[in-house]
Amino acid sequence: MTYKNRFRITIILILMSAFVTATAQHRGGTFVYGRVLSADGSGPVSATVTLKPAGRGSAAGPDGTYRISAPAGRYTLVASALGYERAEHTVELRRGQRLRLDVRLRPAAVSLGEVSVVAGGVSRVKNSSYNAVAVDARAMRNTTKTLAEALAKAPGLKLRQSGGVGSDMNVMVDGFSGKHVKVFIDGVPQEGVGSSFGLNNIPVAFADRIEVYRGVVPVGLGADAIGGVINVVTRKDRRRWYAGASYSYGSFNTHRSDVHFGQSTNGGLAYEVTAFQNYSDNDYCVDAPVYDFATHSINTRKLERVRRFNDTYHNEAVVAKVGFVGKPWADRLMLGFGYAHAYKDIQTGVRQKTVFGQKHRYGHSLMPSLEYSKRNAFVRGLNIVATANYNRNSTTNVDTAAYTYNWRGERERKGEGGEQSMLYARADADNWNATLTARYSPADGHLLTFNEVFNAFRRDNTSLLYGHEETNPIAKQTRKNIVAVAYMYAPTERWNATAFAKHYLLWVAGPVATDANSSAFVRRSRSLGVWGYGAAASCLLARGLQAKLSYEKAYRLPTTEEMFGDEDLETGSVLIRPENSDNVNLNMSFSRSFGRHSVYVEGSVIYRDTKDYIQRSIAGLSGNREGAFYENYGRVRTTGGSLSVRYSFGRWLSLGGNFTQMDVKDNERLMVGSQAVANPLYGARMPNVPYRFADADATLSWPGLGGRGNTLSLTYDNAYTHSFSYYSEGVAAVNGSDYIVPRQFAHNLSLAYSIASGRYNVSLECRNLTDANLYDNFSLQKPGRAFYAKVRVSLGG
Repeated sequence: MTYKNRFRITIILILMSAFVTATAQHRGGTFVYGRVLSADGSGPVSATVTLKPAGRGSAAGPDGTYRISAPAGRYTLVASALGYERAEHTVELRRGQRLRLDVRLRPAAVSLGEVSVVAGGVSRVKNSSYNAVAVDARAMRNTTKTLAEALAKAPGLKLRQSGGVGSDMNVMVDGFSGKHVKVFIDGVPQEGVGSSFGLNNIPVAFADRIEVYRGVVPVGLGADAIGGVINVVTRKDRRRWYAGASYSYGSFNTHRSDVHFGQSTNGGLAYEVTAFQNYSDNDYCVDAPVYDFATHSINTRKLERVRRFNDTYHNEAVVAKVGFVGKPWADRLMLGFGYAHAYKDIQTGVRQKTVFGQKHRYGHSLMPSLEYSKRNAFVRGLNIVATANYNRNSTTNVDTAAYTYNWRGERERKGEGGEQSMLYARADADNWNATLTARYSPADGHLLTFNEVFNAFRRDNTSLLYGHEETNPIAKQTRKNIVAVAYMYAPTERWNATAFAKHYLLWVAGPVATDANSSAFVRRSRSLGVWGYGAAASCLLARGLQAKLSYEKAYRLPTTEEMFGDEDLETGSVLIRPENSDNVNLNMSFSRSFGRHSVYVEGSVIYRDTKDYIQRSIAGLSGNREGAFYENYGRVRTTGGSLSVRYSFGRWLSLGGNFTQMDVKDNERLMVGSQAVANPLYGARMPNVPYRFADADATLSWPGLGGRGNTLSLTYDNAYTHSFSYYSEGVAAVNGSDYIVPRQFAHNLSLAYSIASGRYNVSLECRNLTDANLYDNFSLQKPGRAFYAKVRVSLGG
């Protein structure tokens, strides 16, 4: 079936559904309806609303709307949601009456010092049956943290970064990282948007909250993820006007700044503008083996303290939106445009022993977008959200220096150009995304969801080496389409259950080598379609005690990097297969307040049985060089759990922490590609995956210091990572510490002072207080002790 026919069928099904809904919905009767909103203005709340003693209830949709039918009479309307205080209102319904009652819930979030994490999330994830948490980004706006760093304190999550500002980064969720975890902004997939819009470059002020779905993913996000999904949610509630700006400066000549402003007029016209930049020399010291030009050799066991000298990074980005809000024909219709530019020196290869002195890359992104949302579209209870965006991402890799460098900055002339390989090429990528989500509540306690995500990608490579442009005749192309449906049943506020199904469709075309030397290529294409399914349930066992259980037969389609590489240090394969996994999650959480004391405990246990696991591996190249490539690796089993504990005393004290143990092990009994030879690494941990890590923090606050609305906060936090092997455990056992990333313990300290209820703010931070050696992907070393200062102003509503 062609994509054009699939699109037509989808539209027909949606129109048929709307017609059936319009003709079948009962318009008469007596009922109460309205919206559930957060009292702090953070937006709608996915609460459970019931009428007592009638026992009738409704699960509020993602926009907070609810509707409950009942006979005439006097009732108590109860609205409750995890992370909010329970609200009760007395209502009296007369026969034939349609009574509107909007309910506001006061937040009761559990503070994590700089981070607020609420079991089940905020807004739509709060009362869901998915294993999810949400990080309140607003609480960290006085820090220099990026969105990626804000996630580091959530249970089961670990930030993995190969260096300083602008370096390669991924977030590990329950033992899965990199491409296994998908990133969205306001429900829009971020694959292929360029490094400037990566989580490690976007300032924390960009977001209202960050939702993290661990394992099983709701169909509303339309994701093909096995490890989980991160969804950055920006603030969308109407404000008369607002403006803010911040600037920070710190070690290694690091500068970060952002500006944002916007307005919503009484007539519904709205605009939003956000701009940010990052700059750093990244000239911190590392311990590395040094290549000796006199002997033309390197002793990998002998390390010298050297300073990075080719690692400058800067990026600049602006996102502007204009449109209408609160109109009869659209709750929100916004046309947006984004532009970003980035420059990055390349200091190392995939391992630290490889060093470059002139290698670099630069590029830019153009990204127009459109978003539309409407509650009660066509019929009452039908909510629609649609988005579309196009991204033109151009990246130029430059590697033409005729020198070999070592870590001292010394160099030796080569007989040919290129430190890694002679390269001066531009990759132009066109990335189209479109999403459609329709949610319909046909009756109290029932919710149907339909979601479709379409993505089309094309990359053309052009060589600029010889003074003219020479474009490769074989383009690299993919098309992905994911269609999902779900049904949720929520008869009472105590429990709800969801069942869902997803269909994944992939088409890929690109060059495939015809010989072992990759001297000739032909165009190959292939397509496949698979079904996934799952179910999730949540139950409130007692006051404050919630249990969640979920299962998914999940698929993850290969990313463009895994299929096509990065046109520089990594290679991909057009023939790589999708991963598929059986995912099981069990989550228990308890939250109670006793006067000014609050206690929060959450524990999760997970199981993953993954087939065709996609692994990033290291390959030796000629000339003592190394590169990375992606390949399918048989079966991998993941088991483990996480525990999070938090205590707070009013606004004065918050302390707690997280512990995670995740064993990601080789589950292939036979050698990959063999039918007879036993796999000697069966049961061994997979390489380059931290399996035990923990963090803790404590925050002391002094409200009212220096005047009403002022607050002084002192925060200490730490992060522990147990030693792990970046090659197979079997290889590490033979070679000892050569392939072991050592145990690490990092400490951070920050002091912040907020004036006039957050209007003016200043903060000081010290990261890696003890100047410990910190490492991550394939032994790449991260910055030592660093100091930062930040000022921030926030005005308006």
